[in-house]
Amino acid sequence: MYRFVPFNIILIFPNTLMFRIITLCTQLLLFTIVLNAQTKSAYLLFDANGNQVDYHNLLTHSLENELIFFGELHNNPIAHWLQLELTRDLHLSDTSKPLRLGFEMFEADQQVLLDEYASGLLSTANFEREARLWTNYKTDYKPLVEFAKLNNLQLVATNIPRRYASLVYAQGIESLDNLSDLTQSWMAPLPITVDLTLPGYKDIMAAAGGHGGENLPKSQAVKDATMAHFILKYHVSGDRFIHYNGSYHSDNYEGIVWYVQQVNPDIKMMTITTIEHDNPSNIDVELLKKADYTIVVPSTMTKTY
Repeated sequence: MYRFVPFNIILIFPNTLMFRIITLCTQLLLFTIVLNAQTKSAYLLFDANGNQVDYHNLLTHSLENELIFFGELHNNPIAHWLQLELTRDLHLSDTSKPLRLGFEMFEADQQVLLDEYASGLLSTANFEREARLWTNYKTDYKPLVEFAKLNNLQLVATNIPRRYASLVYAQGIESLDNLSDLTQSWMAPLPITVDLTLPGYKDIMAAAGGHGGENLPKSQAVKDATMAHFILKYHVSGDRFIHYNGSYHSDNYEGIVWYVQQVNPDIKMMTITTIEHDNPSNIDVELLKKADYTIVVPSTMTKTY
């Protein structure tokens, strides 16, 4: 009797228990799959050592520096959204230090338009009609301009007018010497030193397969030198300056950063870059050494153009 009853229980109960355990595990597995599908990250953020960090780290480090270079992929919406968020938080977190905004997307001869628009002397319609805006201005850069205008933050056009970078490509860097004093005021002081041994410029030549010769990297260098020049011209020691540029202009601490350091090697600065990757959560650490912080965006992310 005592043996018979437990035997029946053993025959029935374990099967019922096992069925429940299997059912529960299946439900947990399905829940995990659904949960992961619902929590896809729009980006992951890493420091230069390959450690995954959060936005708070990025903001805290930015507040500790005078110059912040935000390298973007021009058509990446996540980079543009984070540019706006970081700019807003830099201003709101410490209003005791004026914040200036510099743009690769605006050329030095457009500075007067930015000044007039920021001060209310120029209407939005007239500004947008005359300013040679990039095609993605309204979605990607206008929010930054409007935030600066609303909060009385200075806007700085840092780039050399494109026609003169094209002139360097066509006729060599010496052709800039023939320009008027007014025109030369829209670029870095001449003569502009170019170090063609820098890896970034060597890569440009290699990617072009020799087309354009040395004029190709030099046309890029006059942009970098000019942006560095106007960043330093408008930056006030102790204040903050955030600069928005294509990531290749500041990756590996070259480009604009290199030119800034030639003038002021002691200035406190940090760099941010943006890359796209098929699997942001499983990325080679070597890809994360181009900047102090790397924003890794899924390669499936939609584009702004």
